[in-house]
Amino acid sequence: MKLHELRDNPGATQTKKRIARGPGSGKGKMGGRGIKGQKSRSGVAIKGYEGGQMPLYQRLPKRGFNKPNRKSFAVVNLGLIQKFVDAGKLDGSAAITEDALIESGLVRRKLDGIRVLAKGEVSAKLNIEVTGASKSAIAAVEAAGGSLKVVSTEAAAE
Repeated sequence: MKLHELRDNPGATQTKKRIARGPGSGKGKMGGRGIKGQKSRSGVAIKGYEGGQMPLYQRLPKRGFNKPNRKSFAVVNLGLIQKFVDAGKLDGSAAITEDALIESGLVRRKLDGIRVLAKGEVSAKLNIEVTGASKSAIAAVEAAGGSLKVVSTEAAAE
């Protein structure tokens, strides 16, 4: 194969349709824009405009509310904590705090705190201290013989 033999795959490129280049082009005279009107002119941006009728996005009811001061927690599942303890990345005998979870790489950042959820199995006797936990997570850790203490964010900051 030589350089002059290189070709694109068939159908890979299409020639651009040259509009408003005479009647023979099939897109001559008005260039497919019709006669007069706002859209036949250049510089038109009519996104939600419906010709004076109340636009759809304004006719529909607005619902819901986003709380500006809501807390967002980093979420950890019990199964993952157990996996990290088994792998030796977390010390199961010592108290597992939020800082320990971050150091092990299980959680990237604390956000407003770390919340433990009950997905997965726990076999080790763990002593966990976090900002939040689901009731089922607390029950699962206590069933395995450990303790899951929920510490408030104000106390954790001090």
